[in-house]
Formats: sequence, C-alpha cells, structure tokens
Amino acid sequence: MTKPRKQLIDADTTPFYHIVSRCVRRSFLCGRDAQGNNFEHRRQWIEDKILALPHIFAIHVCAYAVMSNHYHLVLEIDAEQAETWTTEDVIQRWHRLFNGNLFSQRFVRGEALAAAEREALDSCVAVWRSRLANISWFMRQINEPIARDANAEDNCTGRFWEGRFKSQALLDEKALAACMAYVDLNPVRAKMAKTPEQSDYTSAKRRINKAKSAHNPNHKQQQPKSLRAFVGNPRQDMPAGLPFKLTDYLELLDWTGKQVRANKRGAIAAELPPILTWLNIDPKHWLYSATQFESRFKGLVGGAYKLKQACQKLGYQRTPGLGSCQLLS
Repeated sequence: MTKPRKQLIDADTTPFYHIVSRCVRRSFLCGRDAQGNNFEHRRQWIEDKILALPHIFAIHVCAYAVMSNHYHLVLEIDAEQAETWTTEDVIQRWHRLFNGNLFSQRFVRGEALAAAEREALDSCVAVWRSRLANISWFMRQINEPIARDANAEDNCTGRFWEGRFKSQALLDEKALAACMAYVDLNPVRAKMAKTPEQSDYTSAKRRINKAKSAHNPNHKQQQPKSLRAFVGNPRQDMPAGLPFKLTDYLELLDWTGKQVRANKRGAIAAELPPILTWLNIDPKHWLYSATQFESRFKGLVGGAYKLKQACQKLGYQRTPGLGSCQLLS
C-alpha cells in the first residue's frame, strides 16, 4: 500500500531525499524517441528549473540527472534557513513564484496595514514559509510548467507525469554518497556518455567543469552556486554542506564509472578511492549500491541502526528494506 507523503518525507528524520519523476506518456520528456521525434531541447528546460529554484526555496540540489523520460534529484531540506527569513524575505521569494495576495502586494509597496490585515498576512507568510521548505512544492514548480510547455508543444492535453514523484529518504552519509553517485552516473550506465564529465545535464558535469577552472576545487566559494557545496569530511564545527571533499567524490565517481563500463562481475581495481575507506564500505557492496540504488532500496535508505531509528520515529510497524540496507551498515 502506498504510504502518505508525510510518512515518506520528514525533515526531522533526515534532510536528504532522492527524488525521481517519470513521464507517463509514450513521447519522451527529452532526447529522441522511437518514432524519431527529437525533444533534446527539453533537457535544458528542466535543468534551468532545477538550478533556479534553490535560489527561491530553502531546498538545496545535491545532485541531478535529466534522462530521456525521467529525471533524478538528490535534495536537502534546509529548515533552519527558512526560519531565518524575515517576513519580507518570504514574501519576495513567494512573489517570484506566485502573485501572493492583496495584503502581501500592499506590504511590498510599503503601504500601512491595519492590525487585522497584518495578522492575516502573518498567517499567510507562515504557510508560505513552510511551503518554501517543502519538497512537494519544489517539485510542483518543476513539473507543472514543464507539463504545460510540453503539452503546448505536442498540441495535446492530459497528464504528462506519473501520479506523483518517487522519494527515498537518505538516512546517513553512506546512503547519501551511494545515491549521489547513482544519480550522477545514470548517463554512463545508460550508455548515453562514456564518462561523468561527458554526461550532459548532470550535476557531475557541472561540478567537473567548475573544478577545472578553480584554484582550490574543495573551497566552498569555488564550487557551482546553484548546487549544494562539498565542505569536507565530518568534523567539529563543520559548516553546512555535503560531508565529503569534492575531489574525493569526483575520484569516487571516476573509479565507479570505470567499473560500470568494464561490465565484468568482480572486476575491482586494486587502487580504491580513499572515501570508500573512511565510509567503511566494501567496494563490491558499493558498486552494487551505486548501480542498483533505485531498484534495490525502498523508501528509507541507510545503515541498519539508522533505518530502525527512522522507522520507530515515523511509526512504522515493520522495518522495510532491512536486508538491503545492511549493505550500507
């Protein structure tokens, strides 16, 4: 039975989520379909949306890949950021998406509001603040405009996307790293590209291109502004960001991509990326996780201990996916 969204996405359990949205129609979201129709330009539509929305929402994009009839995201909910916004911040961000209401429009014009009007506005702002830190609202701002534009281009009506997007909660660093690698290597596995740096419309290519021109690729300020920055391995007084070094992650991607392309069972290189050592992941388990992530793991992904904790918090009567998650323990 399908679980309610509130049981699948809970920022208090984990801020990190793997999201997949698939096209329901025969015509492709992007690329060239079996009938020879080319929709390659739509990949730019969706990448532009993915990179623009983090500047409005309190949600960071950690990884993405736009494929032929679906796309992947790894998102981080930043509830603390949303709480630091002033009323004016929330209204300005909301007005970049919607018209707001009469009170919010008067507020930004600097007009005085009566006490009852201000109370009504504050109530709306509280709702908008919550929505701007909500993955469902984030996805709505991608999927609805894309569906309208694609329907107009195809001269048809009807549903463009599946009923709802798929989400997986990433409970720890191991699950986060495996999922990000799974997303970034999608085009390599699909034989759309030979290497991550050749994978168009992915976070991997964007990060690699930026790193090539950076004096210090691991420095937060020298990484792509629209993507969540890598801030180094976990430590005390750690800044907000992804808990890895960018160079370590890119080395891991390169190594994993080579193993995927080798397509030989058990073909493990002697030189392993250091990140696998400190994450304490067996390389064979890593390759399985990084290539089978979506099919192997279900709604909650992490080590066995983290999985049991999350299930207890969310009120699950069982612990789904425990056997698969033991690969990440």
